[in-house]
Amino acid sequence: MTRDELLRRFKGARRDPDLTVLEGFHALKHALRFGAGVEVAVGVEPEGLERLAAELAPDLAGRFAALVEPIDAEELAQLVPQAPRTGVVAIARRRRADLDAVLADPREAPVVLLEQPRNMGNLGACVRVAAAADAAALLTIGENDPWHPDAVRGAAGLHYALPAVAAVGRPPRAEGRPLLALDPAGEEIDPAAIPPRAVLAFGTERHGLSEELLAAADGRVALPMRAGVSSLNLATSVAAVLYAVRLRARAEASAHRPLS
Repeated sequence: MTRDELLRRFKGARRDPDLTVLEGFHALKHALRFGAGVEVAVGVEPEGLERLAAELAPDLAGRFAALVEPIDAEELAQLVPQAPRTGVVAIARRRRADLDAVLADPREAPVVLLEQPRNMGNLGACVRVAAAADAAALLTIGENDPWHPDAVRGAAGLHYALPAVAAVGRPPRAEGRPLLALDPAGEEIDPAAIPPRAVLAFGTERHGLSEELLAAADGRVALPMRAGVSSLNLATSVAAVLYAVRLRARAEASAHRPLS
């Protein structure tokens, strides 16, 4: 593929609603691990990626050398706004998910809902946390695309590890999934009282959740914070809530495990 063809493909992929751009070894690693359809991958040193895989992702040994076409550093720097240190970029098809099917998932795992997330890197960090905590999905309300390449970069490609879906319009509702709003005026969070399949709604750091979403919520909870500290970073809030719930569930499961 010529340089001009590569430029056109990567530029087009950033605007294509069916594609996204993967930037860096970890984004490509997670995309491959979780079944992404990679259409194009180019890197400055494919052999170096195999050395990284041997150290960090032995389950993917051989995949990088077979997939990644060599390219020089100058060419790679023209394909993305910021060339990744690991010298590899790719185009992949997005993971598609039906919102109703996501909400109907019977697994006892919460859904994260972000209302009007502004910063794409922070949105990606929320996806990364949600995947690590084994949430059922991450949903967004607002004009920003959860699959924007900057969000995928912030998530290290973990959009492929769980559904990441734009929920257009009003807050999503589903039977068995109460909507809980994270709000400073809410009751201090008690992880034991949060239903395992709750939809956990987070607003922006500056404005919080909209009045519409707060009115639609089945309850409001707040993270305990030191007096004088006005807010937490969005991804930090998501991490704190998800892991409070996850660790409580693990503790309860251990308590009910029969002694051997």
